[in-house]
Amino acid sequence: MTIDRVLFKDLLEKGSDADLLNEIMTFAVNRMMDLEVESLTGAAHGERSSSRTNHRNGYRERSWETRVGTIPLAIPKLRKGSYFPSFLEPRRTSEKALVAVIQEAYVQGISTRSVDELVKAMGMSGISKSQVSRLCEEIDERVKTFLERPIEGQWPYLWIDATYVKVREGGRIISVAVIIAVAVNTDGRREVLGLAIGPSEAEPFWSKFLRSLTARGLRGVKLVISDAHEGLKAAARKVFGATWQRCRVHFRRNAMAHVGVKQRPMVSAALSTAFAQETKEAAHAEWRAVADRLRERFPRLAKLMDEAEHDVLAYMAFPKDHWAQLHSTNPIERLNREIKRRTNVVAIFPNDEAITRLVGALMLEQNDEWAVCRRYMTLETLAVVSEDQSVRHKAIAAA
Repeated sequence: MTIDRVLFKDLLEKGSDADLLNEIMTFAVNRMMDLEVESLTGAAHGERSSSRTNHRNGYRERSWETRVGTIPLAIPKLRKGSYFPSFLEPRRTSEKALVAVIQEAYVQGISTRSVDELVKAMGMSGISKSQVSRLCEEIDERVKTFLERPIEGQWPYLWIDATYVKVREGGRIISVAVIIAVAVNTDGRREVLGLAIGPSEAEPFWSKFLRSLTARGLRGVKLVISDAHEGLKAAARKVFGATWQRCRVHFRRNAMAHVGVKQRPMVSAALSTAFAQETKEAAHAEWRAVADRLRERFPRLAKLMDEAEHDVLAYMAFPKDHWAQLHSTNPIERLNREIKRRTNVVAIFPNDEAITRLVGALMLEQNDEWAVCRRYMTLETLAVVSEDQSVRHKAIAAA
């Protein structure tokens, strides 16, 4: 300890004021790492002791960005196990998942876009296959627990959306749909309920996915909101007996494909008049009037409107306070954008498990964020669609 005090005194006496804090911090954190490693090995550096349980195995260099500048760290390595300084924040779950996916692809010799540059940029060169396996196992266990947790209570509204990623299968690169299910319960809380990978149009796939949610306890679904998936529409009716809401935003895009570029602003404004109505009856009347006005000039668009009327306006049968959230899949669009941003980095996944690992970790983090946010919907408005009497009592008490 005398030596440490002498060294610290030397630090105070040397260098300019600009470097003083940086050098003090460098000395302090490196000494802190030495003390932590001593507790893990059972002996000081170079000390012979019968109580020693592990040995050092060199150092790995790392730069730590702080308010007093860049601190060069020499993090001790151990022969058995690993050491990570307690004062450094461990990687977030999704970042660790991203690293694991990339490293797994790299170890298996799978070519992904710019994977070598990305690995080097993240400072991950030199990670062994066994270290990757341990990292994957840790994340997989957390993600599995999250995705298989019991679902309790009543969930009147369920949003489902899909994004597409590429995966290697049987020597080929194919595109698969990553399905995310988000719901709101009668407490007004929003949660990610499930994740699945598969074809987005096949009814058996949708039925299996929805039944897996009911097997975990999903109950009370009144409305399912999604893009136009015929398989999902049939499965929602069969599994939940619920109404299906076709995403209004996606429908508008589909409608614009039936008109020329110059006519799109006019057609979009005409559709908006139906969505702007104050009642369900008025909206349906305006919808049919718009379809009739466009029928002669745009017959394919009018036919599309005739077929989609009840699906696009289904949300209007529910409380008006909820219309803004129910008419489209917009409540989970930000989630899909984040998934796309992360999966685009990987480009080609080595297998379905790697997709579940990365996307599942993202969903876990998002769910944690929603848990500490204010309610997505109020108790008072949800009491109208709830069959649970206790919810109505809560709403009365809250009022």
